[in-house]
Amino acid sequence: MKKSARILLGAALALSLTIVGCGKSEGDQGTGQQAGQAGQAAEAVKVDIGMLKLTSSAPLFIGIEKGFFKEENIDAQAKWFEAAQPIAVATAAGSVDVGATGITASLYNMVAGGQKLLIVADKGREQKGYSSSALLFPSDSPLKSIEELKGKKIGITQTGSTYHYMAGRLLENHGLTLNDVQLVPLNSIKGLMEALKSKQVDAILLNEPNISTVVEEGYGKVIAQVGDEMDYQTSGIFFSPKLAENKDAAERFLKAYAKATRYYYDAVLTQKDGKIVPGANYDEVVGIIAKYTDQEPDMIKKGLPYIDRDGKLLESDIKTQVDWYAKEKLIDKAIDTTEIVNTQLLEEAVQKLGK
Repeated sequence: MKKSARILLGAALALSLTIVGCGKSEGDQGTGQQAGQAGQAAEAVKVDIGMLKLTSSAPLFIGIEKGFFKEENIDAQAKWFEAAQPIAVATAAGSVDVGATGITASLYNMVAGGQKLLIVADKGREQKGYSSSALLFPSDSPLKSIEELKGKKIGITQTGSTYHYMAGRLLENHGLTLNDVQLVPLNSIKGLMEALKSKQVDAILLNEPNISTVVEEGYGKVIAQVGDEMDYQTSGIFFSPKLAENKDAAERFLKAYAKATRYYYDAVLTQKDGKIVPGANYDEVVGIIAKYTDQEPDMIKKGLPYIDRDGKLLESDIKTQVDWYAKEKLIDKAIDTTEIVNTQLLEEAVQKLGK
């Protein structure tokens, strides 16, 4: 009997331990599930990006190609446009979530008319020591300086364009105004180059790699690099109102974008002894840009625009632009730039990204 009792007692004890063990396992499993829920991936968000096939869109190309957006659970989709203004219109209307394009008088007029969008990051600027845009004269022009342009013709793309702005600011830097010259809108980059070659105008504003092409072909000479004359936020990343309201998705997008701007900067904008030298991943970045812009790598290498390493916007210049466009009566009314600029989203994204 004693032996049987011991057997029964042992069996009961074993059973109770099994039950406790199972209970503990279930408890652990529940804790694990809760932890998994607490640390689960951020909500997947599809983001349509309106952009042009321009070199200045390089960080967006890199972010897509290298999977930086995917890392943040952002499904970034490129939506291609043929001109800049429709991108701003589509962003304000919510047809795309992000717009990547030039900052023009037309954009400011949209805002003045009540349309909503936010400029949140850098997508290209004029910066001292980096070639992006320049003023050119015909190679055999007797003119040697901006001061000698009084009474002359300057070719730009369109009224209210970034080229219009650059022409006005350059003239003012050298004691002239737009009233001292005749601006000739030529509607396209090709039109600018043809007008310079045929000497229909005395000067043009032009961007890279077209500057290098003109100089190499021998019919134009650079008189002034815009970046050496002034800091200028030529283009930006815009958010639609809907995306801006989704702070989590907006910050994740900008975190990926800042990672891409760093990748771009370190590859193609590093300097040594005052000169730009190829950095890490130089050929890879040029190859990515070539893939997305349908250009030859050698052409891309001629003109890689300056973009802040963290994608930070030159915020003070936005007000400078608005004031200038208002002075020239190129925008309908003055606007409060604090309503269209948001740098906080990027600042918080960069802080989360770390160094």
